[in-house]
Amino acid sequence: MSVQVKAQPEAATRTRTGAYALSVLAAPLNAYILRTLATGPASLAELRQAAGGPPQTTVRKHLAALVDKGIITRERKRNFGGNVSYELQKSGRDLLGTAGVVNAWLAESPSGLLELGTIAAKSAIKALVDGWSTSLLRALAARPLTLTQLDALISGVSYPSLERRLVAMRMARQVQPAWSEGRGTPYAVTDWLRSSAGPLVSAACWERTHLPKQTAPIGRIDIEAAFLLAMPLLKLDSSATGVCRLGVETVNSQRRIVGVLVGIEEGDVTYCRARLEGVAAARVTGSINAWFRALGRGTVNDLEIDGDGELARAVVDGLHARLVKVASSSDR
Repeated sequence: MSVQVKAQPEAATRTRTGAYALSVLAAPLNAYILRTLATGPASLAELRQAAGGPPQTTVRKHLAALVDKGIITRERKRNFGGNVSYELQKSGRDLLGTAGVVNAWLAESPSGLLELGTIAAKSAIKALVDGWSTSLLRALAARPLTLTQLDALISGVSYPSLERRLVAMRMARQVQPAWSEGRGTPYAVTDWLRSSAGPLVSAACWERTHLPKQTAPIGRIDIEAAFLLAMPLLKLDSSATGVCRLGVETVNSQRRIVGVLVGIEEGDVTYCRARLEGVAAARVTGSINAWFRALGRGTVNDLEIDGDGELARAVVDGLHARLVKVASSSDR
């Protein structure tokens, strides 16, 4: 498949949307806390016991951070053991939903089954978050690139820093060397890394819903990267053929539409370009929230569909099925 797009250096080093939620879930102690509170309120002692007895000060620190973000609450109760209980809030319950998506993605790791709460899972998620926040994912989702090429494309991140992140992603089996006749070793994203679009979208949706003022907004790079990662995984009915434009309305510094142009031939994606110019048989446009509903729940009513409606719906339905695939395979 030919993917032709140049990664832009804009905001290369800022924390990107979804990164906070994934980082919270990556911490093993947080995973134990959320799982324990999913069954009901618990005291500090009960939470320490469930997590294997870590130091009290460490558990308190993690609990305080979760309370500060409204994920859990801390209450004093007269008849409750320890006098203080912790309980999940709506935000925390929704975060468990994202945890299910992340856990199922981890279960598909080429290295073998991974699970939230383990050091191996923490390393894999950290590699993903670092690659996402430095725009490595955006660049590599478009085409295989060498470290030298990545250094030329991404500003604000030093060569050694890019190299460390690339090595971490390779060790996590998220990128792999690609054949090349030129100098240097180009790296390509694996299908497992492409399927991380599911956890990234779920994490971004959680942040926009529960912490819109405390987390990074969704920008052009995020939207392009998610589409570029996920589109090559699509397998549609062989009757699906044509060009489809997928546009997302952003409302950051100025309202504009960003997205991708996708070529499909007999059900296979032949190209995906981070541009909207060009003739398209089908056009799908909507707000970020409308796309969240379409990709997360399969609800397309809020999207504006023009042209070949059958092709447009096939693409959106295919994206929904692929992104929630990991969620439906989890036991949440």
